[in-house]
Amino acid sequence: MQFVLAAGGTGGHMIPAYALAAELRSRGHGVLLITDERGKRYPGLFEGMPVEVLQAGRITKNPINLLKGVASILAGRRAARALYRRGRPDAVIGFGGYPAFPALLAAASMDIPTVLHEQNAVLGRVNRLLAGGASAIATAYERIERLKPAHQGKCVLVGNPVREAVVRLGEQPFPPFDEFSPLKILITGGSQGATVLGRVVPRGFAALEPSLRHRLQIVQQCRPDDIELVREAYRQLGIPAELTTYIEDMPAKLGDAHLVIGRAGASTIAELTAAGRPAILIPLPIATDDHQTANAREMARAGGARMIPQGQFRPDTLARQIEALAADPEALSNAAARALSVGRPRAAQDLADLVERIANKQAPLIVGPAASPASVRLAPAGAAA
Repeated sequence: MQFVLAAGGTGGHMIPAYALAAELRSRGHGVLLITDERGKRYPGLFEGMPVEVLQAGRITKNPINLLKGVASILAGRRAARALYRRGRPDAVIGFGGYPAFPALLAAASMDIPTVLHEQNAVLGRVNRLLAGGASAIATAYERIERLKPAHQGKCVLVGNPVREAVVRLGEQPFPPFDEFSPLKILITGGSQGATVLGRVVPRGFAALEPSLRHRLQIVQQCRPDDIELVREAYRQLGIPAELTTYIEDMPAKLGDAHLVIGRAGASTIAELTAAGRPAILIPLPIATDDHQTANAREMARAGGARMIPQGQFRPDTLARQIEALAADPEALSNAAARALSVGRPRAAQDLADLVERIANKQAPLIVGPAASPASVRLAPAGAAA
């Protein structure tokens, strides 16, 4: 079969799209990505796969920008329709973000089945606009906020697809750690980095007991404007640190880490729970609908993460959290196991199963508001949903 994957250009959209593309291609299907210029340039993903860039504006409250956004979306829709006429896909799968909007609108106008994947615990704006016409909504969490009751029957809980290299980490033992071992910490602010992490984290390490501070080994992603200041802070503290603006091989760095400090973006949570890595999470306070706080709740409730609101994210608070985790050698491994307990490492396979069923135009799915793929049943052909 032939599938079109439509995704905005940030890592939160691109990584699950890539994981699904890899799974579909392993099954012998063809895959085309529709994205924006950012997505086309995203490093390490979709190499060797066909990629199309379409116009896609944003819908805002500003009247002038609204008109420009609508015109751009309609132009992208026309281009997508022309693309589909040249090679009609069996289904179009959207991963959110405005760059996915025209591709999904075009599919709906041509009666091509669509599946929406929602990575966050709050249904995103584009997915809210398109939910009514979708054949199915694949979710990463059991509870999804901003989802209309009328659309709950379309939901299938699959999880958030991650790269196979991350899934394999969850099948391996947690890195050995005792009172004498180096404490390896990975700090990441998502695909765009986070200035607050560069400002607070080194000062938090400075507030640690010296015996623990001297055991630190750090890998930290920084914003380009912050990296030299962070480098100097670690130099003064005498803490060995590898700093970068983008982590090319995230699975390798995640595999080495005993603890992760970072934002609570959808892909970050999915990778932490698939790999089984404990975390201290600082949700982005300006995220749309505060979705990062919602993303972090499941992992925090399971005991796999400690969540600190950004307003309370101070050096002393961070230091006490790290000391509590490092004081007992079993605390980190227990937290890792609890993180793993809420992971969904089969998300790529389960999402691929779902889109194959939709593309095959099988009978309607009968599902509950938070059904897992195993609980999905098919109605007899011709039966009402």
